[in-house]
Amino acid sequence: MRAAPRQRLRLAQRRSPRWPIVAPFFINRAALVVALKSTVFKATLQVADIDHGHYAEQTLTLARHPSETDERLMVRIVALALQAHQLVDLCRGDGTLAFGAGLSDPDDPDVSLTDFTGRKRLWVEVGQPDDKPLVRACSRADAVVVYAFSAAAEVWWRGIQSKVARLQRLQVWQLPSESTRALAEMAERTMQLQATVQDGALTLSSARGSVHIEPRRWQ
Repeated sequence: MRAAPRQRLRLAQRRSPRWPIVAPFFINRAALVVALKSTVFKATLQVADIDHGHYAEQTLTLARHPSETDERLMVRIVALALQAHQLVDLCRGDGTLAFGAGLSDPDDPDVSLTDFTGRKRLWVEVGQPDDKPLVRACSRADAVVVYAFSAAAEVWWRGIQSKVARLQRLQVWQLPSESTRALAEMAERTMQLQATVQDGALTLSSARGSVHIEPRRWQ
């Protein structure tokens, strides 16, 4: 004798496991991309490096990661200006001096110089990188330069100094924190900048004023 429809429904309910109902979870990828989108800055940089006899003008485009500060952005420009002469000194003008991906890609340098063969002649980092990335950078480039800044730079250096002392391709410079903080006031989406390098110091100027920076070499 067959069970009535209502009885069959009750039997099915007893036999079926009582799984909780979970609402599907969706990621709004478009919103995620917008939230992490970099801000584009453009700058015309005139470099007068009296120490090395290098005079040039460069049109720069920088992508600022959402977590990057104006101070760090401007330190990247200072790093490029300090090393601009290497385009001629190392590559005889036949190379590319450019910004890397910055904070968007931790395996990419903040500034790099690549010659016409694709050889990485110079790798520049700003901030306080760990020792392992610096070891990798020294294996990938002829020279690696770090420009450390912020009030925490000396603490960072004491913790890392013994770990990188053996890296012969590495130079480490400290930029005074009071100078780099002042750089942040110069940041604009579109900038006209003049960098003068003399006696190892750099003066960066714009319509907003000027900042004098005297790098101090730690290694």
